[in-house]
Amino acid sequence: MSDELCPLCGRPLGTENIDRHHLVPKTFKGKEQFPIHKICHRKIHSAFTERELLNTYHTWEALRAHEDIRSFIAWVAKKPPGFYTRTYTANDKKRRR
Repeated sequence: MSDELCPLCGRPLGTENIDRHHLVPKTFKGKEQFPIHKICHRKIHSAFTERELLNTYHTWEALRAHEDIRSFIAWVAKKPPGFYTRTYTANDKKRRR
């Protein structure tokens, strides 16, 4: 698995701190899963509601096009593959719920 790239940030996946992401949330019967860095996965779920993921952000291209995700990718690009730190929920996501 170490030669695979994260579909969100494009860095090598490595062998630690890897999650699996459903582009269509499991809540809405999504079945296909993709290996992704844990920090990238947490960032997606801290930025978007399940409904937003279903309706708007259900492709890697749509996710990467969002301003918050673009700035996150620019930041995390300098980190090693196994890097992980806590991701905080955005205040604007809390207001949208």
